[in-house]
Order: sequence, then C-alpha cells, then structure tokens
Amino acid sequence: MKPVRIIIFAKAPQPGFAKTRLIPVLGPEGAAKLACRMLQHTLACAVDAAVGPVELRVMPEIASPAWLGTEIAQEIEIADQGGGDLGERLARAAQRALERGETVLLIGTDCIEMSALLLRDAAATLECNDAVIYPAADGGYVLLGLASFHPSLFNDIAWSTESVARETIKRIGLLGWSLETGPQLHDVDRPGDLKRIPADWL
Repeated sequence: MKPVRIIIFAKAPQPGFAKTRLIPVLGPEGAAKLACRMLQHTLACAVDAAVGPVELRVMPEIASPAWLGTEIAQEIEIADQGGGDLGERLARAAQRALERGETVLLIGTDCIEMSALLLRDAAATLECNDAVIYPAADGGYVLLGLASFHPSLFNDIAWSTESVARETIKRIGLLGWSLETGPQLHDVDRPGDLKRIPADWL
C-alpha cells in the first residue's frame, strides 16, 4: 500500500482574512474564531486518521504574524501554498506528493462533517481506484483523492461555483480513471450554513 498524504489548505484564522462571508453575522473576531476552531478540528481529524503524513499548506506563509498564536501539532508538515489560483496551488501540492510515490487526499477546513473515519475510508478507496471525490452541497468538493496526477483536473476550473465537482468528475471520466464518489457533505461558508455548527464552536 502506498503512503497516503493528507494535504490541508488553510488561510490564517485572522479577523478580516478568514471566513469573510460570515463577518456580517459573526463579526470579524467571531468569524476568525470559527475559522480557528474548524482548522483545529480538521488537523485533529487528519492526525487521528493515521493513514500517512499530514501536510498543512498555508496562506500567507507560516512566518507571517497572521499565524501567531495558532497552535499546530509538531508532527504536521507545513508548506506555503504559493502563488496562482486555487487550481495551480492544488496541482502543485498534489503533483509533488504523487511524484514521491504517495497517494494524496486534498481537503480544506470548511467541512463540518470532516472526521478521521471519513479520511480513512477515502484513503482505503485509493487502494483500488484512481480517484475519490466527496462532493459538497454547494457544488464544490470537500475532498479529492488521487493515485495519479493530471493537470486537467485543476486547469481552467471555475472555482467557487456550483460546477466544480461536476466538472472534476467529468474530467476524471475523460481520463478513463476509476472513480469512487462519496456522500455529499457540507461546507460552512455562508450565514445559512451556521445552523450546522455546534453551539460551543461559536
């Protein structure tokens, strides 16, 4: 079995920078507090999954004052997301891991239903499939797992639209890859999503 690397993409949980679409409801401080809570939840799930290395891809760079006070476990590798749109940043991280002989799970920190079990299931799926995707209710995806790399999965995608998962699935099909599609999950991005958040997270 190839090592499975979980790569998490995250913005610094700072007021005015993270969860900006929630600021009208929670205020800058409240939105940042929730972003930090969701980051810590995601990191803990990735470590607890115990399927391989956990890598946090950050924006801005980890040396920025924006990350001061954010606790990150010592076993988590940290790297900058680098420049470019989301597709370029995802592609760069995925290609690097896959070229090292690892399989990769790409996730963000917005999914309230993220769990160690979900990540273990996705990792197991890659033992007998080329790709796995967990779509989000808003049309994006919560997780994309890959056993091989192809740039078409990241180039010219209309990110942050309802077509992201559908287009990604279509492109995986055009490559002739085997794909497992997981259950639809939910991101917390907009005020209407807050009903999914445990009360003690706010």
